[in-house]
Amino acid sequence: MKKILVTTDFSANSKAGLKFAIQMSLQEKVKLTFFHSYYLMRPTSWGNEKFKAYEKEEVSKLQNQLAHFVGSVYSSMGVSYKSVECVLSEAVNVDNNIRDYAHKNKYDFTCISTRGAGKIKKIFGTNTSTVIKSSKVPVISVPSNYKVEKLTDILYASDLEDLDKELKIVVEFNKSLKEKVDLLHFDFPAELEAKEKMMTDAKKKYSKQRINLHLANVNISQSFIANMELAVKKSRPSLLIMFRHTKKTSLIKYLCQVIQLNFLLLRKFLCLYSVRAR
Repeated sequence: MKKILVTTDFSANSKAGLKFAIQMSLQEKVKLTFFHSYYLMRPTSWGNEKFKAYEKEEVSKLQNQLAHFVGSVYSSMGVSYKSVECVLSEAVNVDNNIRDYAHKNKYDFTCISTRGAGKIKKIFGTNTSTVIKSSKVPVISVPSNYKVEKLTDILYASDLEDLDKELKIVVEFNKSLKEKVDLLHFDFPAELEAKEKMMTDAKKKYSKQRINLHLANVNISQSFIANMELAVKKSRPSLLIMFRHTKKTSLIKYLCQVIQLNFLLLRKFLCLYSVRAR
């Protein structure tokens, strides 16, 4: 069973990540842990006993607030639940706290919300790209305007540099969802024939999977982002999957800024987005 660490700062924007994770749990068996990172400043004039009493009281308040916040999201979706796992963790740096907790406790995914639709989308005060760059655990980044609906078809965009390994990961991710996967590759006309054979050969290894091949001529007058955005608008998938190679961090960062998507970063450098927002 997949384990997902779902983060929140109790803001309205952070509800998107919770809704996405809950929706995912309705379609496949996953264990959700709802996580809040906090930090308590200690006045220099306070002694140990006074601060410990204050800390105990504040942590209790936060625990109740987290449970109530999570419960309100379930209720707003009309989803019943018996109990939920809520975790508080103290640290000065939210980014590192999320990353380290997810890695230490062996989560399969971390689910976070982006804030707003501006050029720099933030995750409760932290930059999306920071989490993407440093996380060793898959990160699902959900836009604050995410619209709850069933996860269906998947668009997997690949540069074909490591297709066999990447496709294996995509198929594994889709194993429980069992949705259609469209494999998309952009290239120049002269290269398409050779690339088509490569994609066809890779598809044959997963003949039982619903994988469709799409080769597209790259529009050299537009940027890669513009080409990708056009493909997303045309196909309207529930999810867009891309693999983030180490040298392409800046590209992923820019992509997050331009296309409003749910974003997933896997330890194998897989990036997954959901494009169906309001």
